[in-house]
Amino acid sequence: MGLLYDLSTKYKTLSIVGMAKNAGKTTALNYLIEEADDEGITLGITSTGRDGETLDLVTGTDKPKVFLYEDTIVSIPSQLYDLAEAGLEIVEMTKFGTALGDVLLCRVCESGYVQIAGPVATAETKKMCGRMFDMGTELILIDGAIDRKSIASPDTSDAIILSTGAVLSRSIKKVVEETSHVVNLYNLPVLEEGKVRDEIAKHSHENRVMLVDDNGKINKLNLTTGLGASRFIDDAINENTRYVYIPGAFTNSVIADIERDKLKQVRFILKDPTRIFINVMDWRQLVKKGFTVSVLKNIEIAAVTVNPYAPSGYSFDHGTLRDTMQEALPDIPVLDVRM
Repeated sequence: MGLLYDLSTKYKTLSIVGMAKNAGKTTALNYLIEEADDEGITLGITSTGRDGETLDLVTGTDKPKVFLYEDTIVSIPSQLYDLAEAGLEIVEMTKFGTALGDVLLCRVCESGYVQIAGPVATAETKKMCGRMFDMGTELILIDGAIDRKSIASPDTSDAIILSTGAVLSRSIKKVVEETSHVVNLYNLPVLEEGKVRDEIAKHSHENRVMLVDDNGKINKLNLTTGLGASRFIDDAINENTRYVYIPGAFTNSVIADIERDKLKQVRFILKDPTRIFINVMDWRQLVKKGFTVSVLKNIEIAAVTVNPYAPSGYSFDHGTLRDTMQEALPDIPVLDVRM
């Protein structure tokens, strides 16, 4: 039994997330699709953007096609239907719109290559996955497009497969360091149950920066984002503030002007770890200053795939990259799907 069989016994929906372009995400997807066919697992395949084209539309480099086997359920916008080399039976014409037309849910009746795409909105992806399960799908793979870490949202996926590789750096040490940083972020502590969590969750749909005391009393700031607002947040924090909820992206600009004592006094709360855009060095400095953060929902990383090749021409030894990554992430399966 292979990796995908093991994962299919634990999860129903998996997102494949790339650390960067050319990290081997599509290669990992093809590997998992092939393994599913070997194991007799009926797959559903969708994407947060167009994928499966021969030429990467961003970098202009060759990229792997997506090959689908019979009985796979796949989402395809209407304008891409005629481009499929596989034989496809339209099962449902949905109202989920894309830039390439409404999404068609199709069953593969003759194996072949397909350009896949699906809705970008999280709510629509979730609904579409539900329809795929109704059609007999046992496991759904969601393919992200152009470094879309946001598709790792726990609202759409039970867990993610993280693709990383040589494209990040010419240094194996740095590749491992940056990948481990993302894994650590996705394992941030979840805000404990209680009044504070209940109050934040109740008002989180308003997308406002909120300050909360120990009793759950909320002070909603007139800010829909924390970006560039650190001075305003600093002014609003008083001696009773214990938590600061940030509704969107979390970058250095959210906390740059917050006094160190206040930074240690409060705990920042985020919806989930995909909102964090702070590099590993800056993150370490923040932790040294006493910075703490929790999330309302966490994300489980089911596996990590490594790609030893970079499009600019350099590469790492297969075994060295895989083994070094596995040593850094002992609790997560690491594999080189190109071996």
